[in-house]
Formats: sequence, C-alpha cells, structure tokens
Amino acid sequence: MSIWWSLHLRREAASVPLARRLLLGAMETAGVDPDISFDLSVALSEACANAVEHGGASGVPDETEAYRVTAYLDGDCCRIEVTDSGPGFPPATVARHRPASAEHGHRPVLAEHGRGLCLIEELADHVRFRNRPGRGAVVSFDKMLKWRDDARLLVS
Repeated sequence: MSIWWSLHLRREAASVPLARRLLLGAMETAGVDPDISFDLSVALSEACANAVEHGGASGVPDETEAYRVTAYLDGDCCRIEVTDSGPGFPPATVARHRPASAEHGHRPVLAEHGRGLCLIEELADHVRFRNRPGRGAVVSFDKMLKWRDDARLLVS
C-alpha cells in the first residue's frame, strides 16, 4: 500500500506546524520509527518556512498567496515536495544543491539565512532544489523509512 497526501497552504506562519503535525500523524499511524519521523518533520518544517518566507511573487510573506506540500510514503521510502510560486532559488543553490557562500563554498554557521536548506540536506537521504521558471521553486527530499516493531500499517 502507498500513502500520499497533498496540502495547499496559505503563506502564513501557522501553516508550518499544521503541515508538520499532519506528517507526524501519518507516520505514527503507519508505524514509522519515531526518529525517522522526527527528522522528516524537521526537514518539512524548514522547507515550509522557506516557502512562507520567500515563496511568493513579492518575495515577502503574503497570506493571500499559497504553497503546496505533497508527501508520498511508498514502500520503504518517504518523499516530500514543497512547491511555491516565488522567484526561485539562486543559480548557485540549484547547481550545487546547497546555499552558496562567497567564502570557501560554504555558508557560515552564523549566517542569517540559508541554514534551513543545509539542515534539510543533513536530515534527508536525497535532496533536490530546483526552479520552475516563472512559476517558483521546488524543494524535494526523501528518506528511507524504518518501522517500529508494533507497526500497524506497513506501507509497501
């Protein structure tokens, strides 16, 4: 069995914990190991926060604009995509799959922005940042799932 869901959310801060709680609930019901669920929920929160902050045509949070979250649990893998309608990622982010810095090719630890994308990379097994020209950005990431011993619903 495969599980997938998609949310169309307004670009407001309250949408971030909503998406996170829905993901955690689905994973708990399916029997996913809590550590894996936590990692994916933090990565999802970072991707949603990025969409809220930067994912609109104006580049500033706007409750009238929306973004989309889609999650797929298929077999032993979970894939999550967060799609917005903003200006997209800088070319260096898309090309290198991580935010670029002017110094030594990495973002300073104390940098004001960009840490969330690096955190997503640390928590997921595979991450892709891409632009949809004229239509926004997509953050997609996946992680192999582990199951609790008492899992009620194995996704296969």
